[in-house]
Amino acid sequence: MDMGLHNRTALVTGSTKGIGKAIAIELAKEGVHVLINGRNHEEVELTVNELRSSFPSTSPQNAAADITDIKQREALFEHYPQVDILVNNTGIYEIMSYDEVTDEIWDKYFRTNVLAANALCKFYLPRMLDSNYGRMIFIASEEAVMPSGQMPQYCMTKSMLLSLSKSLSKLTIGTEVTVNTIMPGPTLSENVHQIIEGIYADADITFADKEKRFMAANLPQSELQRFIRPAEIGRLAAFICSPYASAFKGSPIRMDGGMVPTIY
Repeated sequence: MDMGLHNRTALVTGSTKGIGKAIAIELAKEGVHVLINGRNHEEVELTVNELRSSFPSTSPQNAAADITDIKQREALFEHYPQVDILVNNTGIYEIMSYDEVTDEIWDKYFRTNVLAANALCKFYLPRMLDSNYGRMIFIASEEAVMPSGQMPQYCMTKSMLLSLSKSLSKLTIGTEVTVNTIMPGPTLSENVHQIIEGIYADADITFADKEKRFMAANLPQSELQRFIRPAEIGRLAAFICSPYASAFKGSPIRMDGGMVPTIY
């Protein structure tokens, strides 16, 4: 399906691996010129070259920057003052008990997962409104609506993104600009893949069987009973960025594999 995104420009934060990279790839498949972002310049350049080789009709660019750093953000804005699509994917997470979360950790998660994304929105949203076209997506988590209690500092920030998305969407009334949030469930990132392989290192079974064992033992509430693939989330994000998704306004869009047991 041609999603009508050819020649659009997208900034995808944290796009050298995992969900961010998958979104960048799916957008590039649709002819989008993707600005690849990450803190490591070399990793960003590798991803840019990969996209350039795979999708030669597009012009991926190196947008390396630590978006939590004000000066680096300002340099990013100066170099790329206009985008059609902004995907706020950058985020940090770690399993921690509530007692372990210090004030410094609360502050770090708030600055990284919320304030950095908000700063990008504050810069790009007025420009999207001026051109009467734009797509903003926040990548949250099923933990935003169903906190497990295993990482309260992370869950708090992902819930905040739902609220921020809804507030910003109110500013787009009557325009072709949309602001939405995607809530993935457990996803097979590179780190998760390594963890699963490590847990069952002594088992002479396929990765698919290792995955099934892990899900049954640790995430029995998942109806999917496998990890979501980043490409699946990437394809959903590409659709939400398309003109066909213009009726999604301030929507929390779940792709959680059935993790959340409630109707809404």
